[in-house]
Amino acid sequence: MGGTLDAIHHTILYGVRSGHAEARFNEMPASGLLGMLTREAIDALAEYVLFFAGEDHDPTLVERGGVLFAEQCTVCHGEDGTGIEELGAPNLTDQIWLYGGIKRAIVIHAPRHGVMPAWTGRLDPVTIKSVAIDVHALGGGQ
Repeated sequence: MGGTLDAIHHTILYGVRSGHAEARFNEMPASGLLGMLTREAIDALAEYVLFFAGEDHDPTLVERGGVLFAEQCTVCHGEDGTGIEELGAPNLTDQIWLYGGIKRAIVIHAPRHGVMPAWTGRLDPVTIKSVAIDVHALGGGQ
């Protein structure tokens, strides 16, 4: 994964969980659904993510959320919450939200596992390269 022009180009070509053999894939556990975390723990984690992102948060839950984050989330999102690109784990400290930056969208009882289609064979190679350049220029790249 990652935000290089080549990585963005690859993602546009083959998608994410698209069914294509070259598609990107990542997995977030269904911690709430599987009973790995209680609703209260997930709530505290969401408050910690809001804290990370500089959003309004409940300071009484941030400490507990931080402990849980260290135990459950740093393996993919890193100690500082900036994400580990190679694993497809997003940066939780910026304002780039796939599903929205409000608490209701951050609370993850069961992951969404969205899909991005593969555009190879659907768009011509020049258009795909143009889209990759545009995404990179709009802030999706490094």
